[in-house]
Amino acid sequence: MNFATRLFEPFRLGPITLPNRLVMAPLTRNRAASGLAPSPLAVEYYGQRASAGLLITEASQVSQQGQGYQDTPGIYSKQQVAGWCAVTDRVHERGGRIFIQLWHVGRISHTSLQPDNGAPVAPSAIRAKGKTFVGGTFTDISEPRALALEEIPGIVDSFRRGAANALQAGFDGVEIHGANGYLLDQFAKDGTNKRSDAYGGSIENRARLMLDVSKAVAAEAGADRTGIRISPVTPANDVSDSHPQPLFDYIADHLNALKLVYIHVIEGATGGPRDIAPFDYGSLRKRFSGTYIANNGYDFELATKVLAANEADLIAFGKPFIANPDLVERFRRGAPLNAPDKATFYGGGAKGYTDYPALGDLLQAAQ
Repeated sequence: MNFATRLFEPFRLGPITLPNRLVMAPLTRNRAASGLAPSPLAVEYYGQRASAGLLITEASQVSQQGQGYQDTPGIYSKQQVAGWCAVTDRVHERGGRIFIQLWHVGRISHTSLQPDNGAPVAPSAIRAKGKTFVGGTFTDISEPRALALEEIPGIVDSFRRGAANALQAGFDGVEIHGANGYLLDQFAKDGTNKRSDAYGGSIENRARLMLDVSKAVAAEAGADRTGIRISPVTPANDVSDSHPQPLFDYIADHLNALKLVYIHVIEGATGGPRDIAPFDYGSLRKRFSGTYIANNGYDFELATKVLAANEADLIAFGKPFIANPDLVERFRRGAPLNAPDKATFYGGGAKGYTDYPALGDLLQAAQ
C-alpha cells in the first residue's frame, strides 16, 4: 500500500484545526431514544469515532414536520438538545470535532410521523416512488401537499432555530442537508419542483430555498461554522434534474458568495456508482473557494489519488466508519478493515452499532 498520502495531514477548517483529512459522513442509524433524542448508545458510538478529522452526525430533523423515518433524532426540543450535549461532551473529551447535519425530508415521509397525521410537504404535490421506514417496516411514502408560499419563511426559520440549538448543544458547526432528494434538493431540481411562483421555474427560483436556508443558518452559526451537503446527479428518493450542471454551478457561485466553510459533494449516485451521469465536479471546486469535501465510494487509494491531484480538500467515508471506529488508525497502519453488517444499519441496539472491534482489541485478542 502507498503510504505517501495527504490523508493524515492536518487541515484548517474555518476556526478549527482538523488533525487529519478524514471526515465521518452523516449516517442514518435509526436508534434515537424517547423524544427522538440521541441515546446513551449514540454517545458511545460517536465517542468511539472521535479520531476522525471531523465527525458529521446523522441527519437530524429541524421540526416534527421534517421527520421522514422512525427513530431519527431531532434538534428542535430541549430534550433533544440535552441528548446531543452528552454526545458533543464525549467527542470533545476524546479530542474530536463534530458538526450536526440539519435535515428536513420534505415529501419523503409518512402521515404517521407528521403533526396531526397530516400530509408531508413538498415543493409540488408529486408523490415519490419509494419507501420509508415506520412502525418497524418499510412502507410506501405518503402523498405530499405543496407548501404554500406563506409557509416557506417558517421552513427557513426552522433551520435557523436548529442551528441555534446545535450551538447550544456544543457542536463545532452545522451541515445543511441539501442532498439526496430531501426538501432543499426537491426545490432545486425540476423533476420535483413544478411551482410557478418565486420558488419555481428558473434555476434562480428553484435554488432560492437552499440559498435562503444557507444564508439564515450562516447568520446564526457563523459562515465559518456552516457547511452544506449537495448531490448534483443522485437519483436518491426519486429526484432528478434535466440540467444539473448549470443548476449546481449557480448554487456553488452563491454558496461561495455566502462564504460557507465547505461544500460536501456526493459524486454520483448516493451509495452507488460514481459515474451514473456526466457532471463536472471540478467546476464546483473552481467556483467555491472554501473547503471541498468529496464523498461516495472512496477507499484509501482513491482518497490518496484525489488529494494528491488537489481535486478535494477532505474525504468523507461512510460505511467504513460504521464498521471501523478506528478507521484513521487502520488506514495509517495499512491494517485490514472490519466488514459492515448491513442487517444492523437501521434500527436496533448495540449490535452493529457500538460493538465493532477496534484494531487494538483484535491485536490483544490474538496474543
